[in-house]
Amino acid sequence: MSAYVVAEVEVFDSEKFEVYRQLVLPTIAAHGGRYLARGGTVQTLEGEWQPKRLVIVEFPTAAQAKAWWESGEYEPVKALRHASARTRMIVVEGL
Repeated sequence: MSAYVVAEVEVFDSEKFEVYRQLVLPTIAAHGGRYLARGGTVQTLEGEWQPKRLVIVEFPTAAQAKAWWESGEYEPVKALRHASARTRMIVVEGL
């Protein structure tokens, strides 16, 4: 069953974050993931949620999504994200 990592990202260091953007894709692909949305225009339809940047990544399973997030190859890339942006991230199973 597919699973989706959904992340709300607020970038505060664009130079470091650009390096993160270049390094993260191979780590996602290595775990079977692919981007569905990556920082496009967001419009609020209901409520107060107004993310500055929204990212959606599809993985074949929630286990693969968690394996990516916990992986050794992603660890230094994740540290770069933490140093350049505030992130709220979840994984949700699809239907």
